[in-house]
Amino acid sequence: MRIFLTGANGFIGGGIAAGLIATGHAVRGLVRDHAKAAAVAAHGIEPVVGTLDDAALLQAEARAADGVVNAASSDHRGAVEALIAGLAGSGKPLLHTSGSSIVADEAMGEPSERIFHEDTPIEPEPDKAARVALDRRVLDAPGIRPVVLCNTMIYGNALGAPAESVQVPALVRQARATGVARYIGRGLNRWSNVHIADVAALYGLALEKAAPGTFLYVESGEEALGEVVRAIAARLGLGPAQSMPAAEAVDFWGRERAVFALGSNSRVRGRVATERLGWVPRHGSITDWIARELP
Repeated sequence: MRIFLTGANGFIGGGIAAGLIATGHAVRGLVRDHAKAAAVAAHGIEPVVGTLDDAALLQAEARAADGVVNAASSDHRGAVEALIAGLAGSGKPLLHTSGSSIVADEAMGEPSERIFHEDTPIEPEPDKAARVALDRRVLDAPGIRPVVLCNTMIYGNALGAPAESVQVPALVRQARATGVARYIGRGLNRWSNVHIADVAALYGLALEKAAPGTFLYVESGEEALGEVVRAIAARLGLGPAQSMPAAEAVDFWGRERAVFALGSNSRVRGRVATERLGWVPRHGSITDWIARELP
């Protein structure tokens, strides 16, 4: 298939592209400038220079493709509307990337027993309401094959052009800069997680097999953020990990990252990927990966 991919130079998009190319698909990838175009071209992607605000370009690329993967932003409504318009009436797949912060709380290091399954109703915190609405807009799009993949904490080394995921690299940078790895509050908050190679494999399966209107969680394990940070401290040869008070964390990382990426609980369980699509993740422990492979 000829796939148009947004976010081609990103951590998720680059991984997806690598997986698609390895299985015989041709990928045209959206990048912002010519330097990024050269970087993705080195990994077999045909670059398309533009931005998510270029509605006419997005529509034209979607119309010419056999399928579209939006991996650039989970929140850019204009881009999503342009991609839907470009695919209108074609029956072609649109894979939209969401993130499991849509079910995150504001626990700031405290635990939660709440676990979300794919049929669990979502009542997001106000900060995430727009993202949930956009996911629903995609799933309700008529005349195409819309699929929403809700990724959890993604870890692993980049499979495409150099890029980073969100949570682990931020924690590593903080630890290296200060000499002390730190978790928020008591570090008892838990996130589901998944390796980037398993993410890439699942997008390929969803492109081929997922039914219209499919929503699925992308996860293959779960860990407390305190344990993730302790693993980082051990890997970097630092002393014991320490707590960071909630207010200090917000000042250091900003509200979005501190509250919804590092201090929250985001516990989900996905059955659609394994039971309907035949996905078999090959990586199961984020702390094992940190201990063995974290650069």
